[in-house]
Amino acid sequence: MTSSAGYLELLRANRDFRRLWIGDMASLLGDWLNTIALYTLIRQLTGSPVALGLVFIVKTLPFALASPLAGLLADRFDRKRLMIVADLARAAVVLGFLAVDREAELPLLFGLIALQMMIGAIFVPARSATLPNITSPRELLTANALSAATWSVLLAVGAAVGGFATESFGTGTVFVLDSVSYLVSAAFIAGVRIPPTRGDTGAVRLRKALAEIADGWRQLVHRPEIGRIALVKPVWALGGGALVYALTLIGESWRPEAPAVGIGLLFAARGLGTGIGPIAARAGVAERNWPLMFGIGLTVTGLCYLTVGWVAWGAWLPVLVVLAHAPSGANWVASTVLLQKRTPDRYRGRVFATEWLLITLVDTLAILAVAFLLQTGGATLRQAIFCFAALEIAAGLLWLLTIVPAEQRQDT
Repeated sequence: MTSSAGYLELLRANRDFRRLWIGDMASLLGDWLNTIALYTLIRQLTGSPVALGLVFIVKTLPFALASPLAGLLADRFDRKRLMIVADLARAAVVLGFLAVDREAELPLLFGLIALQMMIGAIFVPARSATLPNITSPRELLTANALSAATWSVLLAVGAAVGGFATESFGTGTVFVLDSVSYLVSAAFIAGVRIPPTRGDTGAVRLRKALAEIADGWRQLVHRPEIGRIALVKPVWALGGGALVYALTLIGESWRPEAPAVGIGLLFAARGLGTGIGPIAARAGVAERNWPLMFGIGLTVTGLCYLTVGWVAWGAWLPVLVVLAHAPSGANWVASTVLLQKRTPDRYRGRVFATEWLLITLVDTLAILAVAFLLQTGGATLRQAIFCFAALEIAAGLLWLLTIVPAEQRQDT
């Protein structure tokens, strides 16, 4: 841990990571502005918990379905070109959101969101697989920690600013800003020097593509040290996906006079927490203890949300959200680093795409469950929070009892 490069050292010395990082900042800021605007637009047009849940699902399920093929593309083709084309395509797609201003046009909106996320499924594994190629071993942990902290800071800033911008200027202005952010990202990524991918770059025939995708999946089954780490984020999503969805409804109840602001502030608190966690873990938790940290983090997240469901929602509510998401941020970065280290480069795109497939499928099921519970009156908002917080705690305890001993046996 002490031999890791410093943050400023990494940004000063590594030009390629610096350009990728700046591009990330631009597109992530636009994405979080866009996200708050979308939640607000859906609530304005429908007021339905299920419709809001569908936004979450349409932002995850198409991503999951596209991930296996996207991972294969990241292992076969030039990753820089894939990221640039994905950014340019998303810049065009989000402008289509401007056409939606009536409930009857929601199918168009959901279709455009799905298309945006499927294109994003190409970008994400290409970027994750690229980091080890443009950083040295001592820079890799710092690069991942800085990327996660950036995601968190821009979630905090973008969500807060997005709430105020949506209330002040309307959703249309926010959608245009998101489109511009993708263009900025593409411009910076164009200057990144990425070693060519060593995979087969021939035509992707269906039978061969399916075989290669399955070959990537086998890495998770036949190499348990990879498969276990690929489960960290999906296990979090068992309860976490529903609890993040619940933040939108909590924000509305917490600040009914300005719902977009309430949602934005709570998502900003989530971002602050996920930014603090990786920095603290990098400074104070040795790599050999990360599997233990994963189980403890899941449990702490559940306990914090259990408290959210129990107490009155006052001015200090964001503090609980920060505390709930700090361990999840640490888990995210540490599991990403372990997966990058344990996975051979030729499989890395497919393994990361499979991880995303698992995350998004679990996330989708959790959001569907909580949305229908609320829509049908099967549970109040607080009861739903209790339920999924308890599920998160159970997942953490199960991890401590099963996965941690397996990791310890591997070390010996």
